Amino acid sequence: MAIETDFLNQLNKFSLIVRKRVTSTLSGPKKSTRLGKGLAFADHRIYSPGDDIRNIDWKVYARTDDLYIKNYEEEKNLTVHVLIDSSDSMNFGDKVKKFDYAAMLGIGFAYLAARENEKVQYATFSEKIEILPAQRGVSQVMNMVYMLNNTKPKGPSNIKDSVFQYKKLIGSRALIVLISDFLFKTEDAIETLNYLGDHEIKVIHVLDPLEKELKFEGDYTLRDSETKDNLRVYISQRLRQGYIQKLDEHSRKLQEACIKLGISYHQVTTDTPLFDAFYTILAE
Repeated sequence: MAIETDFLNQLNKFSLIVRKRVTSTLSGPKKSTRLGKGLAFADHRIYSPGDDIRNIDWKVYARTDDLYIKNYEEEKNLTVHVLIDSSDSMNFGDKVKKFDYAAMLGIGFAYLAARENEKVQYATFSEKIEILPAQRGVSQVMNMVYMLNNTKPKGPSNIKDSVFQYKKLIGSRALIVLISDFLFKTEDAIETLNYLGDHEIKVIHVLDPLEKELKFEGDYTLRDSETKDNLRVYISQRLRQGYIQKLDEHSRKLQEACIKLGISYHQVTTDTPLFDAFYTILAE
């Protein structure tokens, strides 16, 4: 793939348009619920033996003769994690490869985060996971562009092991953007989503219109892009309807699992204008 500078220029204009929309998600310093020696004063509580005496509010003591401790809210920055499926099935596309589309979506999220001075960490996964260490700034977006332009989708998708390995890099406060065609067992996808835990998570399900609608009939030899197995089949109207039904059921189960876990789920096809997809995803 080749991500051009024109796309980055479009992102710059787009970020100005949607700044108000993304403020609630990518809004600079985030307050965690953990209490400690932070920057923002929260409230008082009664002193207990063993508390740090440096946190005693002596002004309150002077007024009441009681010892109170100052609690503080610890300021935490949000880290944005972008995980993109780079398995062989993502190399499919009638007009636009699914991987190229997913990559540009991922870069879009990274760019919006970088503009808000958030840390961005990025990874691609297939059989193994390739990780770009977290950094702040638009330079990290350029690192992503370089890495993505040099990534060729290959091999089967091993989402479970990849995410289990990646999970150790996710801190206490994170936005996780997971982009894939999810053309693997529904159970593996749901188990992976459960494992990601209590973070803000956006799942973006990318499909090509051809594989979503299967608008052709007749004799074909189909090849599994990941296993390389061939299957000769006559695609009839009945087979097409059965295929669409199974794909819709797979997508529905994914969406239901996401709703149950409080995860944002979006299915997009590669013929959707990229910035229209952004608007839909960020409109929540």
